Amino acid sequence: MLRHIAGRVGQAIVATFGVLTMVFFVMRLSGDPTLLLVPEGATAEQIAALRHQLGFDRPLVVQYGAYLADLARLDLGESLVQRAPVAGIVGERIPYTMALAAGSLVVALGIGIPAGIAMAVWRGSVLERALAAFVLTGQSLPTFWSGILLILLFGVNLGWLPTSGADSLGSLVMPSVALGALTMSTFARMTRIAVLDELSRDYVAAARARGLSLAAAVGRHVLRNAAIPVVTVTALEVGNLLAGAVIVETVFAWPGIGQLAIQSIAARDFLVVQTVVLFVSVVYVGTNLLADLAYAAIDPRIRMGA
Repeated sequence: MLRHIAGRVGQAIVATFGVLTMVFFVMRLSGDPTLLLVPEGATAEQIAALRHQLGFDRPLVVQYGAYLADLARLDLGESLVQRAPVAGIVGERIPYTMALAAGSLVVALGIGIPAGIAMAVWRGSVLERALAAFVLTGQSLPTFWSGILLILLFGVNLGWLPTSGADSLGSLVMPSVALGALTMSTFARMTRIAVLDELSRDYVAAARARGLSLAAAVGRHVLRNAAIPVVTVTALEVGNLLAGAVIVETVFAWPGIGQLAIQSIAARDFLVVQTVVLFVSVVYVGTNLLADLAYAAIDPRIRMGA
């Protein structure tokens, strides 16, 4: 097991390194940030002086080596626009994004898994058709569109919830629903497939023959065996929630790292963008590693070293 974990950690490091390398070069090929930082009417000499001060006149390979050296010392650098440490800027936004991702995951799991179980147990019923239509609706609506609809209905027309910002717990409700709707559909479909597959197995028929009710068979045996694909999807969806937060945070003016990334890309604030990508990459590979460890706990037949 230890060898397997070490291998997975090594893969995570390589994947994160690859993503950072790609973002580093793509951002620098997007344009010269000094042109956005100099005052209007600046001379060519002033632009060249600022470019030299920021180190952008050096070859890309040299800049890349300097970035890796700083990263090895856990120095994330200074924002080009805000002239403040990047670690502090991103660190202030992380709790908001994590709160949004957690709220969205609660919505997705709390609705998606029960809906998937119900669609599998009562297959072919009116309830399944109604739930299937609900799941399809959640899957079909883009997050920016569902966010706008929620704002118009619950924020503008009914006035029940704040339309933007993060001033209260109520401000978290609509962004969580908008971001969690698509993930909820994924959980519902995956849970339905997994439960249906387990219901067709012989041990369920044997349990029913011994007098166990369908609800008891599902609760005691089926759900545990059907949990592995759901755990896998959960690990993947955490990364998708962080990626989808970029759009949702923009729609609801939520002060998380998604909104910060959009602002930093527009301003070509390279180090801030790279730090946001680093955080998302670490969370993504970390959740996948935790999913691997959870497999053995859910199903003792799985051996991590095998």
